[in-house]
Amino acid sequence: METVARYLMIGGIILFLIGGGVYLAAKFSIPLGRLPGDIRIEGENGSFYFPLTTSILISVLLTIILNLIARFLRK
Repeated sequence: METVARYLMIGGIILFLIGGGVYLAAKFSIPLGRLPGDIRIEGENGSFYFPLTTSILISVLLTIILNLIARFLRK
């Protein structure tokens, strides 16, 4: 039961950090979702939007953060 509690606390900390990052990005006008390389196609009958560059950037940042957390938990 202690391991479940530990994972829930770590998950909460990660969500808190992600929320803080999104808040700071909005506060400092960082254009997440509007970066060069994000795909936007608008037509008469609809539109398509895929934030490719934003997805890659968030993936890289989360990979670095989770690797650092895993490294600290191993010690």
